[in-house]
Amino acid sequence: MPETTTPATELASQYIAQVTGDLEANVKEQERVSAEIASLQEQLAALQRDHAVLMNMQQALGITAAPAEAAVDSRSVTVPSPRRTKTDAAPRGKKKARKSTAAPRKNPAKKPAAKAQDATKGAQPTLVELIRRHLTEQTEPRSAAEIATALSEAHPGRDITAKVVRVTLEGLVAKSQAERSKQGRSVFYTAPASEPTAAPEAGAQHAGADR
Repeated sequence: MPETTTPATELASQYIAQVTGDLEANVKEQERVSAEIASLQEQLAALQRDHAVLMNMQQALGITAAPAEAAVDSRSVTVPSPRRTKTDAAPRGKKKARKSTAAPRKNPAKKPAAKAQDATKGAQPTLVELIRRHLTEQTEPRSAAEIATALSEAHPGRDITAKVVRVTLEGLVAKSQAERSKQGRSVFYTAPASEPTAAPEAGAQHAGADR
């Protein structure tokens, strides 16, 4: 009996050691894959944040998306071209007539859709307009962070950050469309003083001319 039980116990110990080793390798592989997934998710989140900041800076600088729209329109125009070359190479005249009549039907459907998209984009005010409007409504200087917070609350659907607002404000200051003042280390912005005072001076000149 001891001679028959000894090989069985050795075989069982070998299976136990193999299963234990496979489990450890499996756990290590899961940890490695989980770490890679977490790293990729962080990279994706960082890229999405950078994309949102760049889009806001693009709007702040007044850069339009005309090149991208032109590329889309050019693609829609060039799509039927290979179909026409194929129909020209076809020996039968009936197939040419069918494909040539089907091509003009697709183009008019795309043009109204593009016009509708341009109309919706043009209806939304730019970040520059929102900041100028906000400055004219304020009676006291406001910092870039305060303006960004107010605009984010007024327009929750838009991603407005203090960094983009600060860049836009500096652009307005450079164009004399906003004024900048410092209080210690803090920087505040106001609407240009010439805009509200120009109307009373003009009214006084008209009043003197009437007298």
